Order: sequence, then structure tokens, then C-alpha cells
Amino acid sequence: MAIDSQRLRLHPVSHEDVERLYRLDADPEVMRFVSGGRSTARSTIADWVVPRSQAQFASHGTGLWTVSLRRGGAFVGWVQLRLPRHSFAHELELSYRIAREHWGRGYAAEASSALIAVTFLSTDTTRVFASTHADHLASQRVMGKLGMRLSPMSLSPEQFDGADGDIEYEILREQWASTRGRHADGHRSGRHRRAIGTVDMTA
Repeated sequence: MAIDSQRLRLHPVSHEDVERLYRLDADPEVMRFVSGGRSTARSTIADWVVPRSQAQFASHGTGLWTVSLRRGGAFVGWVQLRLPRHSFAHELELSYRIAREHWGRGYAAEASSALIAVTFLSTDTTRVFASTHADHLASQRVMGKLGMRLSPMSLSPEQFDGADGDIEYEILREQWASTRGRHADGHRSGRHRRAIGTVDMTA
């Protein structure tokens, strides 16, 4: 099973990815807004992160997808749509993590856009949301590129005035259908159709 975008290929996470995920989380800059720079133990990834995601794939068809370059196959990071812990609504939580050497190239937005498109087209999901630190401006820019907006109950970044805290962004199915359903990151619809048209659900 794979999802292809213009430059990237997404695969459901497997135990073969443990070492790559561990090295990704070993970079303090990657983990700055996640854990204050602390790395994730290899055992946590092998015994909890990967099995939990695989269980969600088996039960709900969603979870953590590794991201690699279609040309050359280099590991870029991961993107995830997971079931919220305390919600029974038809909604999924988006998160992503990109290796530092690939920052600034639009990969987080491209991978997330492809995954959101497939999710809205093939499931009954009505809302995708994501949380980020109020100071994490790069992540907020990614969410803006995806057409996400501050959720009605979320404070704006300015309201935090330097205080610690997360803010929530969201995109609704009807919102996506009227914008991202025809355009991806400002490009014409033909490119978007090619991106989601390469989804292979049988491999």
C-alpha cells in the first residue's frame, strides 16, 4: 500500500522503520517543540509507536506513514492521521515530523496534503485537526498551506504573548472540497489529480 505525491512516497510504518524513526528523533532540533529536545527511546518506538500505529491501520485504516523521496528513496520523515484519544466524532488528528536536512522544501505540506486528500475521498472523516506550539511558526505555515484555519475554540498565536501553549488548526470536509479538492498548494487541479491518482491500495 502506498500513496504517491509529486515528489514523495508514503508507506504505512513497519518494524523495518524503527532505526530511521529513532535517528529522526535523536536530533534535538527536530524534537525542540515535541519534547524540549529530548530523543525518543528506541524501545518506545519499537514496542509502542509502531505497534500502536499498525493496530490503527488494522482497525481503522489510518496511522503513521513514513515519507521518502520518489527519486532516490531517501527517508524524509513521517506524516500521521490518527484517532484522537478522547473523541467519538468522525475526525482525525494530523501530525508530521521531517528530518532537518529536508526542512524548507515543502515536504511536510506535500505529504500531509496527499494524505488528507485520500482520507476525505475514501473515508467518512468530517474534520482533520492539528495542534502546534504557539511559537512554532514553521508548523503553522504548513497548516496554512493545507488550508487549515484556527479552530473556533483555539486562541490565536498573538493571544499567548510568548507564553507556553498549543494552538489548534482544523480543516472540515466541505472546506477541503471547495478548495483543496480542486487545488493543492496553489497549483492547478490537474497536478492534484495526478498526486492522488497514484494511490496504490493493493501493493
